[in-house]
Amino acid sequence: MDQHDSTFGVQLFICDLSRGMARQLSPIMLGKQLDGIWHTSIVVYGEEFFYGGAGISSCPPGGTMLGPPDTVVELGNTEVTEEIFLDYLSSLGETTYSGDKYRLFEHNCNTFTNEVAQFLTGNKIPSYITDLPSEVLSTPFGQVLRPILDSIHIAPPGRNVISCQNNHG
Repeated sequence: MDQHDSTFGVQLFICDLSRGMARQLSPIMLGKQLDGIWHTSIVVYGEEFFYGGAGISSCPPGGTMLGPPDTVVELGNTEVTEEIFLDYLSSLGETTYSGDKYRLFEHNCNTFTNEVAQFLTGNKIPSYITDLPSEVLSTPFGQVLRPILDSIHIAPPGRNVISCQNNHG
C-alpha cells in the first residue's frame, strides 16, 4: 500500500535530568513524590528535535549530552512532510521558541514537544510531564527555589535547525 511511504513515525524521547535523584529527594525537599525532572524531545524523520536555551536544535536520535532516552513513547504517525516540518520549526525558532524565550517553568523543552507533537500527530505528550512545573511550584520549597531555577537554561548541544534546514535546500 502506498500509505506507508507517506507517513512517518513520531516518538517522544523522555530523559530524567535528575538521573533518579528526584525520586529519592523530592519527598524530603518538596513533601511530595516526583518520579523525575523530565527533558523531552521529538524524534521524526531520523532526527531528534529539542528546545533549550540555545533555541530549537537537532541531532541524531540519542545524540544529546543526555544520551539515549530513559523512555520512548510512540506518539503516532504523521503525514506532514519533512520539508513542511522544517519550515514549521524554522518559523517557531524565529518567534515562539527562540533561545531568549526559554523559561524553565513556563516555556521549556516540554512545552515545545507538546506543541510539536500536536502539530505532527494531533496527540499531546503525557500530562505527568507537562504538569511537573506546577507540581513543583505548588510547594513551599518550590517557591523558594524558583528564583534560582528560573536562571537555569538547559541547552543540550545540537545543530541549529535553521542552519540545518538551509543545508537541505
